[in-house]
Amino acid sequence: MSIFQSSWNAQGALAQQRRHAMLERIAALRSLEAHAAQASAKSRAVFDKRGQLLPRERVGFLLDPGAPYLPLCSLAGFMQDTTDPAQSIPGGGVVAGIGFIEGVRCMVVASDSGIEAGAIQPMGLEKILRVQEIALQNKLPFIHLVESAGANLMRYRVEGFVHGGALFRNLARLSAAGIPVLTIQHGSGTAGGAYMPGLSDVVVLVRGRSRAFLAGPPLLMAATGEVATEEELGGAEMHATVSGLGESLAEDDRHAIGLAKEHVAHLGWTSSAIHSGVMPLPPAFDADELLGLMADDLRQPVDMREVIARLVDNSDMLEFKPLYGAATLCVQASINGHAVGIISNNGPIDVAGANKATHFIQRCCQLGQPIVYLQNTTGYMVGKDSEQGGMIKHGSKMIQAVTNATVPQITIQCGASFGAGNYGMCGRGYAPRFLFSWPSAKTAVMGGEQAARTMQIVTEAAMTRKGIAIDAAQSQVQFDKIVALFEAQADAFYTSGLLLDDGVIDPRDTRAVLGQCLAMCAEADARQLRPMQFGVARM
Repeated sequence: MSIFQSSWNAQGALAQQRRHAMLERIAALRSLEAHAAQASAKSRAVFDKRGQLLPRERVGFLLDPGAPYLPLCSLAGFMQDTTDPAQSIPGGGVVAGIGFIEGVRCMVVASDSGIEAGAIQPMGLEKILRVQEIALQNKLPFIHLVESAGANLMRYRVEGFVHGGALFRNLARLSAAGIPVLTIQHGSGTAGGAYMPGLSDVVVLVRGRSRAFLAGPPLLMAATGEVATEEELGGAEMHATVSGLGESLAEDDRHAIGLAKEHVAHLGWTSSAIHSGVMPLPPAFDADELLGLMADDLRQPVDMREVIARLVDNSDMLEFKPLYGAATLCVQASINGHAVGIISNNGPIDVAGANKATHFIQRCCQLGQPIVYLQNTTGYMVGKDSEQGGMIKHGSKMIQAVTNATVPQITIQCGASFGAGNYGMCGRGYAPRFLFSWPSAKTAVMGGEQAARTMQIVTEAAMTRKGIAIDAAQSQVQFDKIVALFEAQADAFYTSGLLLDDGVIDPRDTRAVLGQCLAMCAEADARQLRPMQFGVARM
């Protein structure tokens, strides 16, 4: 047993100051998430009049009460629809997450039809593509609650149309891989949206509400001159009795959700969570103390062992090469009973740290243990000694190991994620199975002040060579402008809006989130699919 002995004063003034700053960020996160829900709920009167449930109510009725649920990408599109954060509505017009339906862990995606009638937004499309990839990697049944006005033609972009085809390609990939795809068609699905039910294995339609057609009445008249009603073209009863697009015909949203739950129950996919029969011991330290560990000013040092000790079972952790490359932490531990390797940073990654991490990654692959990266690094070490010591080649070895690791990799961006450290610590570009951020995280090629100072040095050197006098005031204006640009884009809420993570989480929830992700990875490894040459073809 190697139970960690903490030296952190969780009640001290520094911890309380950091805790206060983190709580403010968490409150801002919850406010943004609530803003999206409130924007959708403004349509309640319309939904009530039609006898419909709001999108989040549909998801709530679908999921097993009291079972774990992991929301995904809740800030998608934040600051991308407008530059005014007070007016921006995060979420991308899509509600997505992983939860249990009739005891089966599933990916659930719902059109947020309370906002712009569920019209597909650019970041909403990217969000769906991401969660489809998660479902494919983790062998999760894909449950789609559809009610969408399709693309907003007033904001048409040809690239959105072209890239949008990947959404339907992924449905076919899921089905062919042996992963069930089920759609509840709560409302309209026009043009490309009609292929959502068309490429599903099972479709539940709602009488009087479901619509699915390649061309609705206005487009049909514009294209051919033909006049037809919505029911004739793509109504629920027509598709259930004539075209064969639907398998079940429901009377309302609640009935449709009940039928969908029955379909999931009859998959024969009982939850295959891996249990040893022994309940893991919780960490020896309170998760609430995580709030006071991470500094708002990322230049302040943080011992990431203190973070690890508040995440792993019984705070029992075995350090790998603790005296070599000491700024790079490599730890073996368990989280909710799942044996893992953990890599984190107590400073820049130097030559020894890169070699140590490479060795440790290969060791985890040999043992078949998933790797958890807790990012808090300013990057790889620079300087004459580092360069002469082979930092480039040794850092490259670490990146090669991360790229080609044969075990699941999960990343939590806790603090700094700068430079190539983002790459070596399995950032988004290295396709970790899951990636979440703390509100304190910052991601950038370098810090804002470093970027500004670099440009200042380069600019002033060029001016000196040309014999131009340096204007100190103008130089400071440029400096401040660059700092502001980098700081704005490094912010965790902004990067999450660009889907550079799978969501921003409360640090106190980290153990639970990692536990769910590790359970999914274990279930996916254990589950035997029955892949086919093609997806299930609708007959």
